[in-house]
Amino acid sequence: MLNLTQSLKQIQKLSPQQIQLIKLLEIPTIQLEQRIKREIEENPVLEEGGDEEHNTQEDSYAEDNSSDSQEEYSEDTDIAKDTEDYIQESYQEDKLSGEYAPDDYYDDDETPNYRLSANNYSDDDDRKNEIPYTQAVSLHETLLSQLGLGVMNEREQLLAEYIIGNIDDDGYLRRDLESIVDDIAFSANIETDEKELKKLLSIIQDFDPSGVGARDIKECLMIQIVRKYKSGQGDKNVLKTAYKILHDYFPEFTKKHYEKITGKIDASEKVMRQAIEEITHLNPKPGSIYGNLLAKNSQHIIPDFILEENEGELILHLNSKNVPELRLNKTYSDMIDNMSKKTANAKEKETLLFVKQKLDSAKWFIEAIRQRQNTLMETMQAIIEFQKDYFQEGDETKLKPMILKDIAEKTGFDISTISRVANSKYIQTHFGIFPLKFFFSEGMHTDTGEEVSTREIKKILKECIEKESKQRPLTDEKLAQILQQRGYQIARRTVAKYREQMNILVARLRKKL
Repeated sequence: MLNLTQSLKQIQKLSPQQIQLIKLLEIPTIQLEQRIKREIEENPVLEEGGDEEHNTQEDSYAEDNSSDSQEEYSEDTDIAKDTEDYIQESYQEDKLSGEYAPDDYYDDDETPNYRLSANNYSDDDDRKNEIPYTQAVSLHETLLSQLGLGVMNEREQLLAEYIIGNIDDDGYLRRDLESIVDDIAFSANIETDEKELKKLLSIIQDFDPSGVGARDIKECLMIQIVRKYKSGQGDKNVLKTAYKILHDYFPEFTKKHYEKITGKIDASEKVMRQAIEEITHLNPKPGSIYGNLLAKNSQHIIPDFILEENEGELILHLNSKNVPELRLNKTYSDMIDNMSKKTANAKEKETLLFVKQKLDSAKWFIEAIRQRQNTLMETMQAIIEFQKDYFQEGDETKLKPMILKDIAEKTGFDISTISRVANSKYIQTHFGIFPLKFFFSEGMHTDTGEEVSTREIKKILKECIEKESKQRPLTDEKLAQILQQRGYQIARRTVAKYREQMNILVARLRKKL
């Protein structure tokens, strides 16, 4: 049995302008330019340009069509005819059932997207200032081109191509030969065995880059040592010792148990040191040199803020040189004014409603851009004031503990707004370019009760590790004791956490001969 009930509830929804602002706050300058271009393409009422005429258009539209100084609308002009045709076509495509309601301006998903794409470019971007890369070839294309230089029959050529096809982007053949034998029999209907494939693999392992075709990292490094030895690169005695270390004592080498290796190999301490140094300079991923040429993460950082220092005074600018100024198109504003003065039929009412919607959307977008710039500037000014000592000298030890809440209280914005501003934004200073998140850190109290930034502690840790004896690296326990002696009450596990955050290895793996 169905029951009909009536309920009354109060909900809060964001206005279209607030939604625009939230989304625009998240994106950096490099994406803002593309966002503006897309909006101009989608909304014919919006156009580039910033002059006095822009303010006149907005004032005229805001006065609810009460100005008597507008020119009379002429239906027989080409501009008006083309405009009418365009509006009718666009309206039929965008028309929703019923009349336009405020919900028409909302996206289906009102949840802000915090994940930013790494691809910040579109096809029509001006990318003249980028470093021009040459047309790169892949690792497999390089190997196949070298395969064609050898003397092989048709069967060997086909088998070798199949082996190359199984080499991954790092340059390794991670599949066992027995599985490849079965695949070749199934897909190419060719009977072969591991012995024949090993012979072809040894040929491929002589190709460039050195170490390609190896089945594990040990074989990869050994191939490179043998290549150096045959080509006469380096001291042969050192290369022999390096080969013996890899061949006989690879597990000890990976764990840096150098004392065990030294006691078993008849070589001087100098030769051992040179051999280990030779191994550490080899490339564990020979195929990666081709992947880097095609990597998409090698984009330039475009700072959102520019901070200049002039005789001790800090001057902040918003980097908006690539962001065009916007205004409303005068043709459409005049059309609204003129059509509202005369009696309109059903078709003209639809046209008027469509143009008004586009005008509202354009005005909201322009206002959202303006609010975005103001919010960014106010937030960055608050950060600079909070970290003034650091921005004047660039000394990391001058960074104060600062969290999002501190800046939110200083600016009056919500913490989520500060988080959106700090996300994926950069500032250019007279001592480098930094992400805004760099300036946020938690605090810790010293023996004297002074609150210091955890970044200051990390810097001290880094300095201690850089100055340590490479034969006897400092353990986390010893580092904690050093910090405690300097007045920082910190536990060993906290030292380990900070060390891992800085991508520094444990003491055993930092050890050298």
